[in-house]
Amino acid sequence: MGIFQRFARLPLKSTYIWSLCPQYSTDLTTVDSALIVRSSQLIQHRCVHSRVMGASPGNTGAAPPRLPFSRVTQEDLAFFRALLPGRTITDPDLLKSSNVDWLKTVEGNSEVLLRPKTTEEVSQILRHCNERNLAVCPQGGNTGLVGGSVPVFDEIILSTSLMSQVITFDNISGILTCQAGCVLENLSNYLEERGFIMPLDLGAKGSCHIGGNVSTNAGGLRLLRYGSLRGTVLGLEVVLADGRILNCLATLRKDNTGYDLKQLFIGSEGTLGVITAVSILCPHKPKAVNVAFLGCSSFQQLLETFQRCRGMLGEILSAFEFLDASCMSLLEKHLKLTNPITESPFYIVIETAGSNATHDEEKLHKFLEEVMTSSLVTDGTVATEATKIKALWSLRERVTEALTHEGYTYKYDISLPVEKIYDLVQDMRGHLGDMAKNVVGYGHVGDGNLHLNITSPSKDPALLAAIEPYVYEWTSEWKGSISAEHGLGLKKRNYIYYSKPSEAVALMGINAAPCESM
Repeated sequence: MGIFQRFARLPLKSTYIWSLCPQYSTDLTTVDSALIVRSSQLIQHRCVHSRVMGASPGNTGAAPPRLPFSRVTQEDLAFFRALLPGRTITDPDLLKSSNVDWLKTVEGNSEVLLRPKTTEEVSQILRHCNERNLAVCPQGGNTGLVGGSVPVFDEIILSTSLMSQVITFDNISGILTCQAGCVLENLSNYLEERGFIMPLDLGAKGSCHIGGNVSTNAGGLRLLRYGSLRGTVLGLEVVLADGRILNCLATLRKDNTGYDLKQLFIGSEGTLGVITAVSILCPHKPKAVNVAFLGCSSFQQLLETFQRCRGMLGEILSAFEFLDASCMSLLEKHLKLTNPITESPFYIVIETAGSNATHDEEKLHKFLEEVMTSSLVTDGTVATEATKIKALWSLRERVTEALTHEGYTYKYDISLPVEKIYDLVQDMRGHLGDMAKNVVGYGHVGDGNLHLNITSPSKDPALLAAIEPYVYEWTSEWKGSISAEHGLGLKKRNYIYYSKPSEAVALMGINAAPCESM
């Protein structure tokens, strides 16, 4: 999950951060000189602009003018090839996949792909790029959904794909230390062999990198049980703009000595440094796992089921996910998956994880009996075997994949009060009418996170104009967040004001363009 990054040479002693696309301005914004993470002469900055595929001049995703960075020369290539023999890629065919995001909606035009293996190599790359005023785009698994994983124009792509080593694992404390390019699923497999699991689980786990997960503060399916990465990440190693290595790779649960610097980098999308290694607290692998797939007649009944679930399952509840009937139709149509229960307006995936199979099954049985007899749930099935559990989870995890077969998809990652989650889906359907092919909703009920997806046969500027800023205004009205777990990236950079007050945006050194309707 790569992120846009830029580096600038600063001639003054005071610290500056380049504005975050202030309506494509290149003005400098002064920041307090006591800023902790900075270079004395050089400061990393970010400008989330990009070439959006098929963008029109009025589209907020359209590319602004290229900022005054240097261009890669033969001397630069000679330096990179000496540093990374066989790992400096300039073949256009090999670069193509790294220039386009997973959704194929944003495209860059980089001519150089660098594949370091060590933190020291990353340090030397960034030190050279700062000295030469070359723009850099770090890239992990390239699974991001907000256009923050590919270059803008001709930036150098810095791939973490070869930084995939586990450094240490303590099987007493459950603390894993690894390089940032480790694929999440590979880490999960490594830990399961040792009786542990990752506290994070995502649909993109087969491709996404742990460094990108941390950089975007990814949430995922287990947040209800294990919390966010802000709690489970214990330490980070980060390379700063001038190539300095900040080693905060702690493995301590408690440390009250000064600022908790790692929190600055978690969720910062690369604006303060390139994460090269992570230490993370991993829970024991549960001995008993059950997954229930249930149907509900209304979203209100789904919410009441969630309340009963939290009360009756308590400590063994690890996930509570939902998808609507439209999602199920897409899964059946495009992926040929089978609905295991009676057709319903809403579906729930509940996972329990504990240490005693008999105890957990008894609690789950009582819960299911309660919600069935009270007519909160119309039908359901339970899986305890790994293959059947995987099959049920695929009905939730593969919705994004099914949507890619529907044409063009406008994706929104919204955080709202739990009771308002599906109101946005219904209001959006009424607002758009026949303009949209499909308006579907799914997500994490346990943490109030809705994934709103709107499809059309092809990219439609009129449809986009009807969606935005309506979706952000609606979210702001209910005190929600326009990005629950995907980050701002390119696509949401100018909408941060719907979630954060202008004072907070200014304090972050961001000068995004507020929308006129605000």
